[in-house]
Amino acid sequence: MDSPDFPVAAFDRRAWPIGGRLDYWTAPDGWPIRRYRLGSGARGRMLVMGGRGDMIEKYLEVIHHWAARGWAVTSFDWRGQGGSGRLTDDPLCGHIDDFANWIVDLNALAADWRAEGDGPTAMVAHSMGGHMLLRALAEGMPSPDAAAVVAPMLGVHSAPLPRWLAVAIARFMVGTGRGELPAWTQKEQSERQRRMRQKRLTHDPDRYADEIWWRDHSRDIALGPPSWNWVLQALDSTQALAQGDAIARIATPLLVLATKADQLVSTPAIVKVASRIASARLHIYGREAAHEILRELDPVRLDALHRIDAFLDEAAR
Repeated sequence: MDSPDFPVAAFDRRAWPIGGRLDYWTAPDGWPIRRYRLGSGARGRMLVMGGRGDMIEKYLEVIHHWAARGWAVTSFDWRGQGGSGRLTDDPLCGHIDDFANWIVDLNALAADWRAEGDGPTAMVAHSMGGHMLLRALAEGMPSPDAAAVVAPMLGVHSAPLPRWLAVAIARFMVGTGRGELPAWTQKEQSERQRRMRQKRLTHDPDRYADEIWWRDHSRDIALGPPSWNWVLQALDSTQALAQGDAIARIATPLLVLATKADQLVSTPAIVKVASRIASARLHIYGREAAHEILRELDPVRLDALHRIDAFLDEAAR
């Protein structure tokens, strides 16, 4: 006799999954980095990295997905954002003195993460996190068995300004002592302004609303625009990675997902860098996907998850 079909409860994106552990990992200089872990590890261990301005809460849905597939998932908030404190007196300004500081954090955190157990290892990173992961690998960080980068920040979308002018402005602002000030104003006071920002990130208004809900209910994790120094660091670091020789030495089996409609990072730069990594596979979505591919409407989001899962099943054994 066939078993009756019972409805499966939808994942609550505004609650922490049962069984997870939220704590703080201590960086080499003593800085507290907020960390979250979920999953048994029967399949292996996964490190998930968000992008600029992100917090762990935005990725609970995909963390839960990978934990359900048997991965022991670890995620964290980058120094200076989410629950990992701030680096200026303005709690809404996303600042960093030097991207190299994040590389130091990532190397140390990944070393401790590797020491937690055996089995296959995978890293998945979005946007700025994708840049940090590829830069760390290019600079010699021990490789996981496989990695996936989603809309990686390998070039900054500076339009309507040409890149040279964006660099000149950022360098001027930093040089005149304004490096810790917000580079722009993030306007979300009106419904129209929220809709404009949402469309740059995702076509899914509900998942965008989840981010706003978490920010409203946990004001200490909220973050606004980046500082001028962050902008200059992003422009310089992406160019150095794209034009340097080290990127071609990455041997990690790598899946790269991007979208032609991205308004935050440069898709041509992603294509160019991916072509220099012999082990990379590239898939580019069309207008159906905005920047936050893993937080898109389900047809895109589930396709991306399927591609990542199939790739990891093949490459991380």
